[in-house]
Amino acid sequence: MKRILSIFALVAILVAGMGANTPAAARKDRFAAKLNTFNSIVKELETQYVDTLNANEIMDRTIDALLYQIDPYTEYYPSDNQDELLSISQGQYAGIGSVISKRGNEVIINEPQDGSPSKRAGLRPGDVILKINGDSVTPGMAVDQVSKKLRGQAGTNITIEVRRPYVNDSLLKFSFVRENIKVNPLPYYGVDKDGIGYIRLTTFNEASARRVREALTDMFKDPNLKGIVLDVRSNGGGLLEGAVQIASNFVPKGTEIVRTKGRAKNDVKIYKTTTRPLDTKIPLAILIDGGTASASEIVTGSMQDLDRAVVIGERSFGKGLVQTPRQLPYNDLLKITTGRYYIPSGRLIQAIDYSHRNDDGSPVRTPDSLTHEYSTKAGRIVRDGGGITPDITIEAEKTNRLLYNIIADMWAFDFANKKYAAQPEAPDTLVTDAVFEEFKQFIDPKRFKYDRQCETALDYLKESAKVEGYMTDSVAAQFEVLAGMLKHDLSHDLDLNRKNIIDILDSELASRYYDEAERVARILPDDKVYQKAKATLLDPEEYKRILSK
Repeated sequence: MKRILSIFALVAILVAGMGANTPAAARKDRFAAKLNTFNSIVKELETQYVDTLNANEIMDRTIDALLYQIDPYTEYYPSDNQDELLSISQGQYAGIGSVISKRGNEVIINEPQDGSPSKRAGLRPGDVILKINGDSVTPGMAVDQVSKKLRGQAGTNITIEVRRPYVNDSLLKFSFVRENIKVNPLPYYGVDKDGIGYIRLTTFNEASARRVREALTDMFKDPNLKGIVLDVRSNGGGLLEGAVQIASNFVPKGTEIVRTKGRAKNDVKIYKTTTRPLDTKIPLAILIDGGTASASEIVTGSMQDLDRAVVIGERSFGKGLVQTPRQLPYNDLLKITTGRYYIPSGRLIQAIDYSHRNDDGSPVRTPDSLTHEYSTKAGRIVRDGGGITPDITIEAEKTNRLLYNIIADMWAFDFANKKYAAQPEAPDTLVTDAVFEEFKQFIDPKRFKYDRQCETALDYLKESAKVEGYMTDSVAAQFEVLAGMLKHDLSHDLDLNRKNIIDILDSELASRYYDEAERVARILPDDKVYQKAKATLLDPEEYKRILSK
């Protein structure tokens, strides 16, 4: 607590000591007064409050509440909780190499990373974590608390006790050694039989640019190479410099990719490519969706603005804010938004205005009517303020509540665990007709809850008829007839959604039997966005038409 009081007192003294003869100085004086008030409140709570307070917890929550009002990307990292930030930027951390998640009051292994110590030791998806080095994981314990226990210095021993579903000996113990876990940003690349190269890039860390260049160099050795697909769907971004380096593979040295503008007028940084490209002519397509953000949008937007690539998929997320880590006292860190980035056409793709908020406190999204037109190098019209709009839009298939609940309530996840426990070796076909029927029987109708939209709409219509005076006996009778016709049957609903359910089951089962590279390769033949990109790259006239219109 003394440390916290001293920090705020120092800030207050420094701010109050500035001149008070200008509007800016007056604002600082008011700010200093508020800091003094806050300092006094903390003192009173520490010395006078009836119960003993956890000062560190209170201050962490106070800081988080303060930063929440600004934007979701300005974040505070105490000295003992910087693993996440370091793993994003450096692409590695020390631990067991597994994604964990909360399920009810328990924490489970969600997916061990390929090649990680947790996977080599034998941990599986669905394992419920009971103890870590003898310490119980109590019901209700938060995921971040469990994560801290799992992480540690590379080379240190760890013992994890779990409960495994769908096996006879359900209580298992695993002892192994923590390692430096490298986050692989490029799980798959390859050239297919038609000469289309494909790169799946999942993040922008320190290894991303190197891995992409290595993949491209390898693919360019194939004399049959006719085009390249860069897939950044669901890639939330990362290091800005990595985006510039990846773009440099496709455009001449010295090409401006992005510029950032900070608070001051002269706070402008221009990022140009600094290396010779591998190829400036080969047809290029970039795949995006609503999860494509930040550095991914820099690569995508710059290639679109320079007419260097055809962009295919759904409109991207729209994150045009730049964050910089700043050192704080006591080895704490603040990742703070310091600027906005602008791609070559001059447009800002930031979609949400955090400086203006709705009455409920939610930030305002820039409406399409308030966006502005810009031009690509060839004169094509592009717009700002709402992410990157694809040159070819392919909307994702709309889901329904039944499909959502199969995923969200982990029915497919559990079914895959059960199948894998019974058959550890991969079958020739993951989802046969028999497997689909088995999944239908696996679902317990009493526990499977989903919104039946027809029934909900009918109830609303009946209530409206009553309110507006149309609910006569004959109308009520017709409603009963209609209700009988629209009555839901779970087995029937599952059959109606058979194709989508098979895709869900195939994805879950594939994650049990295959590594990530194999899983990516398996789905490409049925990926309609990739197939559209492939067809476009193999049609030189169409490719040229899109980039020149």
